[in-house]
Amino acid sequence: MAKGLRGCLCTMLLLLCAVQELGCWAMHTAGQGSDPGEPGDPALLAGGRVKRGWVWNQFFVVEEYTGTEPLYVGKIHSDSDEGDGSIKYTISGEGAGTIFLIDEITGDIHATERLDREQKTFYTLRAQARDRQTDQLLEPESEFIIKVQDINDSEPRFLEGPYIGSVAELSPVGTSVMQVMASDADDPTYGSSARVVYSVLEGEQHFTVDSKTGVIRTAVADLDRETQDRYEVVIRATDMAGQLGGLSGSTTVTIVVTDVNDNPPRFPQKMYQFSIVETAPVGTAIGRVKAEDSDVGENTDMTYQVKDEEGVEMFKVTTDSNTQEAVITVQKPLDYESKKVHTVVVEALNKFVDPRFVDLGTFRDQTIVRVSVLDVDEPPEFRPPSNLLEVQEDAHVGSVVGVVTALDPDTANHPVRYAIDRSTDAERIFDIDAKTGAIVTGKVLDRETAGWHNITVLAMEADNHSQVSRASLRIRILDVNDNPPELATPYEAAVCEDAKPGQLIQTISVVDRDEPQSGHRFYFTLAPEATNNHHFSLLDIQDNTAAVHTQRVGFNRQEQDVYLLPILVVDSGPPALSSTGTLTIRVCGCDSTGAIQSCNSTAYVVSATLSPGALIALLVCVLILVVLVLLILTLKRHHKSHLTSEEDEDMRDNVIKYNDEGGGEQDTEAYDMSALRSLYDFSEIKAGDGGGGPGEGGPGRNPSSELHALPQWVQSPDLDFSVFRDYICRKVEQADEDLSVPPYDSFQTYAFEGSDSPVPSLSSINTWSSGSEQDFSYLGGWGPRFRQLAALYAGRRGGEDSEES
Repeated sequence: MAKGLRGCLCTMLLLLCAVQELGCWAMHTAGQGSDPGEPGDPALLAGGRVKRGWVWNQFFVVEEYTGTEPLYVGKIHSDSDEGDGSIKYTISGEGAGTIFLIDEITGDIHATERLDREQKTFYTLRAQARDRQTDQLLEPESEFIIKVQDINDSEPRFLEGPYIGSVAELSPVGTSVMQVMASDADDPTYGSSARVVYSVLEGEQHFTVDSKTGVIRTAVADLDRETQDRYEVVIRATDMAGQLGGLSGSTTVTIVVTDVNDNPPRFPQKMYQFSIVETAPVGTAIGRVKAEDSDVGENTDMTYQVKDEEGVEMFKVTTDSNTQEAVITVQKPLDYESKKVHTVVVEALNKFVDPRFVDLGTFRDQTIVRVSVLDVDEPPEFRPPSNLLEVQEDAHVGSVVGVVTALDPDTANHPVRYAIDRSTDAERIFDIDAKTGAIVTGKVLDRETAGWHNITVLAMEADNHSQVSRASLRIRILDVNDNPPELATPYEAAVCEDAKPGQLIQTISVVDRDEPQSGHRFYFTLAPEATNNHHFSLLDIQDNTAAVHTQRVGFNRQEQDVYLLPILVVDSGPPALSSTGTLTIRVCGCDSTGAIQSCNSTAYVVSATLSPGALIALLVCVLILVVLVLLILTLKRHHKSHLTSEEDEDMRDNVIKYNDEGGGEQDTEAYDMSALRSLYDFSEIKAGDGGGGPGEGGPGRNPSSELHALPQWVQSPDLDFSVFRDYICRKVEQADEDLSVPPYDSFQTYAFEGSDSPVPSLSSINTWSSGSEQDFSYLGGWGPRFRQLAALYAGRRGGEDSEES
């Protein structure tokens, strides 16, 4: 087959080459005469050069060429070409320079790549003839097409698979199931490469396929879903119209046989038995029965019905849509004493019957259901069932409203006792006689407070209070005319100062809590105390409303700004009741259009000055300012008292603590001793005598200067502490003599370093005496950080030696 195909391709190529050689391209001159200028001169082209046209046959190239040499496509040629190589042929467009190459001298076009018509059917290119020397166009650029010639290299394919179809069971022969369609990528306009025919490979016993259209049809008429509900059919598509050498493809079609209602419902049993107690309420389900159907889907939907007259009266059959079961329920109350066993005939039939299969038989079935009634002790029953009672609202306490009756339905016929469920009558408005069932009023009734009362009456066996039945009673209170009519609202009206007579200022309506059966009818008139009124008139409109009109020309609110108009309202009874209401009419100032501006002088003045909102905002601002002033004064007073307490602070209440480590011998300003000096008053010391003899200090020595020299570590053998001792003694005496202040407790701790320390002390506390024999020369060997200390003590030691000498 491959050899035959290759030979066919070679033959086609030879034929195409022969056609192309015979149809060489030529460019014909449209007129005669010589050109006055060069061919490429644009001026000549525009000024009268004779137009020429390309003429050639259509180019074709065979797809899937497998040769080793480039495939010859065709030739372009200009009639001005004299074969001397002065004209250069070029092409541009789709595939130019890559797929298609042209010989610049001869104009031969070759295809250098393998083409596939299924990917691209033709290529559009443009041909140019240029002067080789000037590269100017000798002819206008022309467009041509290279078509790709098709060969049968693509097999048919079913692109829309997998296919799933359906057909109803028992369908006649030739019933259309579905259509399959194969697509062939070959050229349908050339040969038979894309001409497809269909056939059945598997499943031909039940289905056929149209060879041209691909429509699948049934081949038999006895397809039965209950026997087999699915078929797998293999369809083959072959091109070349099915001829030898054609390519083919296949697909599998799944055909589902759908159901039709060809099977009637059938009860598995011919009789069912159920039992139920006689006290079961209406609507209680007795049991379920179900007819079976071999069909599926909606063809199994059934309806059930009761066929006998007795069953229709006592029982009801409904269909459960989910399970397709017949639900038998109680339709009327059962009574064991009346009938102990009921027989019901239930029929099942398909909801949707197909008329095509009626001849197959009846699509319904029947079964018998026996219902046994079980005896129970029943509570009393109320007779008659009326539950509406009426009573006048002015009925006296103890008046009979109505009587209820209940009987025991059992054979024993026990006596019945009555009671009211107090949860429905908590206020005990009604009472009931326990033996007779007479309901009487227990309190005074008022229809306007409660027009209806719903109470529940209990009836129970005298010997067994657990057997209780209930009955709801509705008691309507009938109305009597015991409430006078009243104005609907406390009416207030306004009238302009320039009002004219007959002007409507207010419409009056009333309300009445009573509800007479004939409806309300009210009458309006001015009260007797308003008979001398000459300012306003009252008109009864006869529709239970009245209108108030002005009766004079103009009003003066400076003379009187408020009028009180008493109005008498009377109802239609019986008995007729009345009441008097007051209409307040204010005289107001109005603009030219009648719009009210103000109704009294006070309101006008306030509105002209400040609104209430503005007044409130002003008061809030004033209050905030007062609070700020008080806060500032309080802070100043607190600050002043704090300063005073600091000035009066005693020196013994001051503690200055130094807890910092010095920076070494180079830090000479680590502590400020002036803070300690400021706490002590040395004025008394200066004023007194020195307190020391000649050996302790001369009379000309100033104790203050001696104390100032202590922090500077100046060694003074004449220093005397009697100054501090005398100062402390005087302070103690002053404190003892001053009886107005409590005594101060003073506690000082003086710590000192022992003299037996193994390491020589660097402290200067015990180095004041002239008898010290310490040698500080070793400090010079401690390094540069102790250089200042060594100089200080070495110098001091030298001074002492000089003094001794």
